[in-house]
Amino acid sequence: MFSSVAHLARANPFNAPHLQLAHDGLTGLRSSPAGPPGPPHRSRNLAAASVEEYSCEYGSMKFYALCGFGGVLSCGLTHTAVVPLDLVKCRMQVDPQKYKGIFNGFSVTLKEDGVRGLAKGWAPTFIGYSMQGLCKFGFYEVFKVLYSNMLGEENAYLWRTSLYLAASASAEFFADIALAPMEAAKVRIQTQPGYANTLRDAAPKMYKEEGLKAFYKGVAPLWMRQIPYTMMKFACFERTVEALYKFVVPKPRSECSKAEQLVVTFVAGYIAGVFCAIVSHPADSVVSVLNKEKGSSASQVLQRLGFKGVWKGLFARIIMIGTLTALQWFIYDSVKVYFRLPRPPPPEMPESLKKKLGLTQ
Repeated sequence: MFSSVAHLARANPFNAPHLQLAHDGLTGLRSSPAGPPGPPHRSRNLAAASVEEYSCEYGSMKFYALCGFGGVLSCGLTHTAVVPLDLVKCRMQVDPQKYKGIFNGFSVTLKEDGVRGLAKGWAPTFIGYSMQGLCKFGFYEVFKVLYSNMLGEENAYLWRTSLYLAASASAEFFADIALAPMEAAKVRIQTQPGYANTLRDAAPKMYKEEGLKAFYKGVAPLWMRQIPYTMMKFACFERTVEALYKFVVPKPRSECSKAEQLVVTFVAGYIAGVFCAIVSHPADSVVSVLNKEKGSSASQVLQRLGFKGVWKGLFARIIMIGTLTALQWFIYDSVKVYFRLPRPPPPEMPESLKKKLGLTQ
């Protein structure tokens, strides 16, 4: 089914982009005309290691299933752990007059609802983000392998940033459909005092008032928020890991212990998280207000909030998302280590491309 698409992808006129070669310090070299591409390599350079070390083959169904399980743990546990901060952030977005800042928001919430009030919405958060993590990380690995095979080994290396962006966007499209119902219930519980205190109360009430629309009316704003966020999360993480091993870590990844590799993972995850928070915050503000109100559209909410309004709560979100993203990548990579899954090293230029560029004899 993908043969014609793969042929077009390999025949595109940008199969040796100047910018990518410049990044690798190869602008002075001229490539020879590309010959016919070889068959797709499932494991390619991104998974070059002996199969005997691992519990399964890279790209196998077991590999994808365990990656999905890693996503469940990484997203479900971390988002549930920061429910108090998320609750205050949402309240600042929907009622900035009452909740004037992050510390004031905690103070007002504790005064009105007590310590238990900070845990409001934990159940839909855990369920929703566990489902999202399953799709986000599981499908990311699926689409990364799929798109790599479509492009071929050389183009997959040259266009690896675009590959990360495309694979993560595709995965997040499905992840948000899984998340939307629980996200809608969570926001109602957290931002509408007296509406409902638990998921068991909120879900039937929402369905009675608006039907299924109540659970999925926020899916488009979720795509607006989560797809740019996830594209930044995965692409920035992958390239930051590559840069850290190239310019910061004093030895190759193959010589680093598992603990040292996980430290690099955590640092790269936090850097990626800061950028994620900034990119996705305006849409996050729209989602929070939209799920609180009945009958409003995303465009109406955006127009009412204005430029200044959509950036309310950014500081709280940077702290939350930076920590979340770092912990998510750390947990996800730890799951891979525990189950002995293939963990691809930073990509290296394929030998065939080196020959075309005259780097090898």
